[in-house]
Amino acid sequence: MDKIIVTITRWFGITLFTGMVVWAAVYLWKSYLYEQTNDAQVDAYLSPVNAKVGGYISKIYYRDNQKVKKGDTLALIEVDEYRLKKEAAQAELMASRAKLPILNAGEQTQQKSIEVIKAQLLGAKAKLDQQRKEYQRYKNMFAEESTTAQKFDNVATSLSIIQSDYAQAMASLHVSESKLNDIKVQRSAIEAEIRIKEAMLERQELDVKYTVITAPFDGLLGKKTIQEGQLIQPGQTLAFLVNTAEEKWVIANFRETQVNTFKAGQKVCVEVDAFPDELFNGVIESLSPTTGSRYSLLPPDNATGNFVKIIQRIPVRIKLTDIPDKLARLSAGMNANVYVIKD
Repeated sequence: MDKIIVTITRWFGITLFTGMVVWAAVYLWKSYLYEQTNDAQVDAYLSPVNAKVGGYISKIYYRDNQKVKKGDTLALIEVDEYRLKKEAAQAELMASRAKLPILNAGEQTQQKSIEVIKAQLLGAKAKLDQQRKEYQRYKNMFAEESTTAQKFDNVATSLSIIQSDYAQAMASLHVSESKLNDIKVQRSAIEAEIRIKEAMLERQELDVKYTVITAPFDGLLGKKTIQEGQLIQPGQTLAFLVNTAEEKWVIANFRETQVNTFKAGQKVCVEVDAFPDELFNGVIESLSPTTGSRYSLLPPDNATGNFVKIIQRIPVRIKLTDIPDKLARLSAGMNANVYVIKD
């Protein structure tokens, strides 16, 4: 019995030693062929679905982790308040537009008044020219003592009256033209007011449209964070949508001592913990210009006190090059092991 136990123990020890030797050999061989890290995760674009207007949620049409198509209705916001604002904007626009026919009528009336004054002005000008000639004849006759002073004075007085009538007609023309210009300025102001009211109406129509929250693209929704009857604010995030049409990538955090030979385009193998028996291919797309700690809220400052040297990590972005159907199984946040093939 003791011999059997000794034999089993001996073979167990030999097997364990052999396994350790093989493991060490594989590890050293991989270290020779690859730079590797297990500090890596699959990443993808997460697009927040935000509310553009505030209000109470009246209906929700999606569930957690639901697949949606572009344009699918996700939720509805109570629209009554925004519909009333739209109707008020329409009424204000109609009131502004109603001012234009009144201005048109006033402009036409003023234009006709100007034409009448111009006709009167032509008659006054003809009378003035005639009276000036008459005045000049009587002036010559008076100098030759061929007429009396009384007649000459009457002609001179008539000339003054006609000159006054002509000046009055000219002033009336200027006033009418000024009023016409005022009407044209009022038209410009009302047209500007109409454009403002049209823009306000379009804004209210947009607000009514924004009460229907739709999916911006095809994808998978995450966790639902709202309930029916909940009051939401403009800009509030209602859900996160993963774009299934966009590529996925891996962010691998290598030690700073490993990246000295890394370059864009270098081949990479990726093992995802969720699929341990499957390899994913990729290439290095870019290296971060700073270490990961520099993006933290409080970056370390080694000049502020005691210094302990810690090896830093450099985020490396890896583009996955497998077919989309294969990559579709990957989810953002999955852990991975990354092997960068040494050139």
